[in-house]
Amino acid sequence: MVSGPSGVGKTTVVEQLLKEVPDLQVRRGITATTRARRDGEQEGIDYHFWDAQKFRDEIKAERMLEHAVVFGTDSYGTPRSEVDEHREKGKGVILVIDVQGAARVRKECPECLTVFIAPPSMEELEARLRGRKDTSEDRVRRRLETAKEEMARKSEFDEVIVNRDLVGAVQELERLIRTQFNRGDKLCSTT
Repeated sequence: MVSGPSGVGKTTVVEQLLKEVPDLQVRRGITATTRARRDGEQEGIDYHFWDAQKFRDEIKAERMLEHAVVFGTDSYGTPRSEVDEHREKGKGVILVIDVQGAARVRKECPECLTVFIAPPSMEELEARLRGRKDTSEDRVRRRLETAKEEMARKSEFDEVIVNRDLVGAVQELERLIRTQFNRGDKLCSTT
C-alpha cells in the first residue's frame, strides 16, 4: 500500500515501477472516484470514474475494501474486485490510496507493507500541486491543509520514501517490495 499527500507523486512512482520492473508480479489496484476526469485520464486505467449513486451502491453492497470522502468533496475508494480476484491468482496488488483509506486497509490487512511517500518539503509539494494547472486555488489550498495533517501521520506506515527524484523513489519502492516478497509475506489479501 502506497500513500501520501496529493501531488507527492504516489501514482507516478508506482506506474514507473510497474513499467520498469515487470518481473515484480504485481499490479496496481485501480481506485474508484466521484471526482471529474482530468484530461488524458482513462476509465479503468487511471481510475474507475463513478457517479455518487454508483459509489453509494458499491459501499452498501460491501464491495469496497475502503472508501473515504477526500478534501470534503470527492469520494475515493478501492473496489474489493481490484484486490481479491488478483490475490486469488497469486498476483501482488499495490494500492495507491490516501492516508484515511490506508488506515482502514491496515485493519483488514495487517500483514501488508505500508509505504508513505513524502515530499522533500511543503514548498515543493505546493509547487507540484500548482504545476498541475488543472486545480483551482481553493483545491490547492485544501490539499495543502490536508497534506499537513497527512504528514503528521507518516509514522503509522512501515516505511517512508522521500520523493526527491523519481528514479530514487522507484528504486526504493522496488527494494521494499522485493524484501517483502523475499520474506514470503503477502501483500494485502482479504480472502
